[in-house]
Amino acid sequence: MNNDVIDLSSSLRHSPRVHSRFRVSCIRSLVLAVALLGCALPARSQALVGANADDAHELAQPPAPPPAKPEHTGFKALVFETASDFNAFPRRQSTWVLLGIGAGAAALVHPVDDNVNESLTTSDNVGKFFAAGKWIGSVYVQAGTAVGLYVVGRYVMSHGPGETKTNKVSHLGFDMLRALIVSQTLTQGIKVVGQRDRPTGECCAFPSGHASAAFATASVLERHLGYRGAWPTFVVAGYVATSRLADNRHFLSDVVFGSALGIASGWTVVGRHGKSNYALMPVPTRGGMMVSVIRTPSEVGR
Repeated sequence: MNNDVIDLSSSLRHSPRVHSRFRVSCIRSLVLAVALLGCALPARSQALVGANADDAHELAQPPAPPPAKPEHTGFKALVFETASDFNAFPRRQSTWVLLGIGAGAAALVHPVDDNVNESLTTSDNVGKFFAAGKWIGSVYVQAGTAVGLYVVGRYVMSHGPGETKTNKVSHLGFDMLRALIVSQTLTQGIKVVGQRDRPTGECCAFPSGHASAAFATASVLERHLGYRGAWPTFVVAGYVATSRLADNRHFLSDVVFGSALGIASGWTVVGRHGKSNYALMPVPTRGGMMVSVIRTPSEVGR
């Protein structure tokens, strides 16, 4: 009797029809996990992006307007604003909501990690379709795009007399750079701590840097362009995340949590628009110097 069961399970495992159904099931699990972070979460971003524990009523507010241009987008501003982003990241309610959803989804799909990779890596057509993902989602391409927008906006586009070098293009590049710095710093830190091996055996897989970079960029674009204008970027981010599975560089749980981390990083950057800015200013005094804290309140409606 036991031999019959073993033979039956073996024949089912090697049956082309069963294998095909199993592959479809794995791909459905993949699509569900990526859609959870790439579609459902962005749809709520306009409500959560400025939310905190003290004003939960903002969740019912209409979509946030495009961010107002910051007063400064120079290198010094980049350094100070990015430092403020790291400080704001753990203080935002949306950060822990996103990371909680990402961690839960990663734990949910973890049992099928190996099966999903096996289903995707055994298909030559799938590999060809997702081949461009490793380049599109690489930090070099993402950062290069952000720097390009920043430089074009500040130094190539014409500026009228008395106008600053801050415009929509340089502002977009400015925010994309900040989101990438935050997401990749956190990603690499978790990789070092987690030490999870890749499907190929070398370190470090968790979370996916390509996924976190792509979704961080998509989250910034969503605020600047609006959800309707930026939804294709979430499709591209999902494509990048899936390509890491087809390339056998990550597991499904790696890209799921990496996507959540990227969105949380992007939301931290754009969620700070309209907040008061603080600066340290040295002030000469009799017999020495003092450092004063200067607060620049945001504009009304920003």
